[in-house]
Amino acid sequence: MRLLGWISLIFFISPSYGQLAVPSDSGIAFGHVHLKVTDPELHTKLWVDHFGGVVSQQSGLADRGLTAIRFPNLFIILEEGASSGGTAGSVMDHIGFKVRNIEDFLADWRAAGYTVDREFIGSEGVPNGYVTMPDGVWVELQEDQGLNVEVSGYHIHYRTPMFVELLDWYVDVFDLEIRPRGRIETTTNVPGMNMSFALPNGEWTDLETAPTRGRSLDHIGFEIDNLEVFYQNLVNKGIEFDVEFREIENIAVKVAAFTDPSGVRIELTEGLDQY
Repeated sequence: MRLLGWISLIFFISPSYGQLAVPSDSGIAFGHVHLKVTDPELHTKLWVDHFGGVVSQQSGLADRGLTAIRFPNLFIILEEGASSGGTAGSVMDHIGFKVRNIEDFLADWRAAGYTVDREFIGSEGVPNGYVTMPDGVWVELQEDQGLNVEVSGYHIHYRTPMFVELLDWYVDVFDLEIRPRGRIETTTNVPGMNMSFALPNGEWTDLETAPTRGRSLDHIGFEIDNLEVFYQNLVNKGIEFDVEFREIENIAVKVAAFTDPSGVRIELTEGLDQY
């Protein structure tokens, strides 16, 4: 079913709104966040009306039960289904977006009848806020008045007791560099997305956080140039794949999938951004 989801996604991308980031010298860029939600129509309305996402309209998507929404730097992919829990309490604690004017964004959010969880000055010294989407998908907002769009993907935030080791693992596997984000020192950047790592907090302090598979944020994805070579390099490093490298016939898209040491499900594609 998930592989069919990938096939659907590839067809439903409109190049008119945003693009995935230009890949790194190693051929890597951020690709997508896959959400399992009980009401895709409500989610779609919120992602479009408040975050400015654009829904891809290619026929056949509904048959596969997926909705693809495009933003600068990433896709949000919606799959209908019950999850085992929200993002809080899982390794993937929340996703972050930059907004040009956070005051206006939060005013519209409140006017629509939704609650703002928290407002504060963030680690980079600018206004931040948290809102919770249906199904417990926690979203952080950070103001950036220099954006050339109203909203853009910005970061994903891991919380696990092994956060230092996990950061080092991503740096090694994806050929990245550790680069602080404001006061947060344990972060790295893949083109299109900052990846931040920290200890669990709140009621999950000192606890192991849950793997993502089956949660409302089920998995993330990276777009890879020359995926077959990248895949083989990871196999040589000892990575065990849940979905082995393959090319999907007729659409010239290559895919593979595995799980990181903390339990975050990762899907890799080649050819995603050409559609």
